[in-house]
Amino acid sequence: MPVPALQKPAPVFKGTAVVKGQFKDISLTDYKGKYVILFFYPLD
Repeated sequence: MPVPALQKPAPVFKGTAVVKGQFKDISLTDYKGKYVILFFYPLD
């Protein structure tokens, strides 16, 4: 996975997210042209 850098676009990635209580495959390109906040939570 590419390393993110300050003041640069986020690297393109794919992952699984919880959306409205359901698991959903997402990609950063799904949100192109929109403001996005990436929140990562490590599993306990």
